[in-house]
Amino acid sequence: MLTPTKILVPTDFSRYSDKALRQAFDIAMQYKAQVYVVHALHEKNPYDTSDGSIPSYHEDIEKQLIERARKKLQEEVDKFPQAKALNVFVDVVNGNTAEAILEIEKSKGIDLIVIAFLGRSGIAKYLIGGVARNVLKGAQCPVLLTK
Repeated sequence: MLTPTKILVPTDFSRYSDKALRQAFDIAMQYKAQVYVVHALHEKNPYDTSDGSIPSYHEDIEKQLIERARKKLQEEVDKFPQAKALNVFVDVVNGNTAEAILEIEKSKGIDLIVIAFLGRSGIAKYLIGGVARNVLKGAQCPVLLTK
C-alpha cells in the first residue's frame, strides 16, 4: 500500500490544478506528507539570443517574472487552510513543464505526483493533458490524475 511522504503538485493556476492541489493536501494531511507545489514558467527563455546569451536587462525581466509567479504560487497555496498544518514547499522553474516535473520527482525523492489531467497552458488545453500524459509516461512514482 502506498504511504506517500513527499507529494509533488504541478500547477498552472487553473481551476483543474486547484482540484489537484486540494486532493494533494487531503492526502498529505492523512499521511503527514510534505507537499511540493511547482509552477513552470515557460519552455524556452524568450530572451535568448542566437549565441545563447541573454542581455542583462532581460535577466531583470526574467527575475521579475519568477518573483511574480512565486508570489502567485504562494497565494494559491494560501487559499487552502490545511496548507498551514503541512510542510509545503513552493518553487518556480523554467523549462519544459513535463521534464521539469520529472526532474523534481528525481531530485526530491517524490513518491506521489498529483496532477490535473486538464490544464490551461498552450495547446495542451485542447489536446487533453499533454503535460499530464508525458508525466504519466515518464514518472518513476505513482501519478494521481485529477479532473
